[in-house]
Amino acid sequence: MGVEGTMEYISELLKKTKKKKKKQMQTVALRVARIDCEGCERKIKHILSGVKGVKTVDVDAKQQKVTVTGYVEPKKVLEAAKSTKKKVELWPYVPYTMVAHPYISQAYDKKAPPNMVRKVPDTAALSETTVDDRYTIMFSDENPNSCSIV
Repeated sequence: MGVEGTMEYISELLKKTKKKKKKQMQTVALRVARIDCEGCERKIKHILSGVKGVKTVDVDAKQQKVTVTGYVEPKKVLEAAKSTKKKVELWPYVPYTMVAHPYISQAYDKKAPPNMVRKVPDTAALSETTVDDRYTIMFSDENPNSCSIV
């Protein structure tokens, strides 16, 4: 086993070593109910900053919103936030300009911050329309029994 054999052995070892995947920097927004005082804010900040990979934690008590930035997974952040014994969910709101039909019943929410609606899939608008089909048929020219006033 000369120099050639040693070089071959080392190259095989280098091929076998697995490289770790680097996590991407993410921003996770949570809606946390009942952030009433500064003590609640500190408690949430303390618990979420203890999660591995977290860089910053921002708490907005007025909107009941917590934003976590870092090399984290949303599931882990959500589980850590649930340990505060408060009602926690991923941030459900988006700007109303991002939703095709922002005023359907699934999207409109009175508790939403200004200019925000719930995030709903586009298929939700297909089942609910603003005009009932019965009325369009009632005043249609193709309907022989339609109203003659129109």
